[in-house]
Amino acid sequence: MVDYIDRHRDVYGIEPICSELPIAPSTYHAFKSRLPSARSVRDALLMPLLLGLFIDNFKVYGARKLWKAAGRAGHDVGRDQVARLMRQMGIHGVNRSKKVRTTRPDPDAVRHPDLVDRQFIADRPNGLWVTDLTYVPTWSGVAYVCFIIDAYSRMIVGWRCAANMRTQMVLDAIEMARWSRGTQLEGLVCHSDAGSQFTSLRYGERLAEIGAVPSIGSVGDSYDNALAEAVNALYKTELIRGPGQGPWKTVDDVELATLGWVTWFNTVRLHGTLNDIPPAEYEAAYSHQTETNQPVGIQ
Repeated sequence: MVDYIDRHRDVYGIEPICSELPIAPSTYHAFKSRLPSARSVRDALLMPLLLGLFIDNFKVYGARKLWKAAGRAGHDVGRDQVARLMRQMGIHGVNRSKKVRTTRPDPDAVRHPDLVDRQFIADRPNGLWVTDLTYVPTWSGVAYVCFIIDAYSRMIVGWRCAANMRTQMVLDAIEMARWSRGTQLEGLVCHSDAGSQFTSLRYGERLAEIGAVPSIGSVGDSYDNALAEAVNALYKTELIRGPGQGPWKTVDDVELATLGWVTWFNTVRLHGTLNDIPPAEYEAAYSHQTETNQPVGIQ
């Protein structure tokens, strides 16, 4: 009612409007002259801070993640308050999209055994990697993206974006992972689906060079590579189809944007499975615990 009077007071005047409404002019003036409440003042201070955090995190956080991010930034705010202010500002988190299958099995290829059996957990970094492909339509063609993820910390340790999904792109992702994680990783298992890129001879040889062994999920099992597929879904939801992103014109555009997203994913993004801390921080805690001979729990 007060908002209505504010919008029309210059045209009709306050008293004439009040005479037609169940409100006295003195009540209107008293309301307008009173000091803002403590809650209103705090909301006015918090909203730009929350909006800044929302924008800095690819505009994908819902109320819980934004509440966690605000706490990590030193802001004392309740989860319900964050949810209320998000509604007031008209912002909201994103929902994951459905996976579209990109890899195709080679019926003539020799399959590696399934060494994971859908147990995507590890008690240390470089114990289990998972990998998969996804694709991004662009105006100039299709961009294919391969990610390699460490199951212990959810860290993306290697990735590659290319205009095709040949075996070489997977090998390039392994090279990035080898550069970032070390040249000899004895005991490492690298799990994938049965796509022809992952059953090729060159793929197995490249893993053997770093002391890793390949693993392939069972045929027809929708959960055979669930962790890698979950990261692909996050990538599509948070970056490719994310708020304010696209349209994607070239493969190079996708590659550059993916670089920024991977950096954020590894060093900033809060992961619920990691007690709401980023992968880099989770691995740093592991290193500190092992260096000080403290017990390290399995996630």
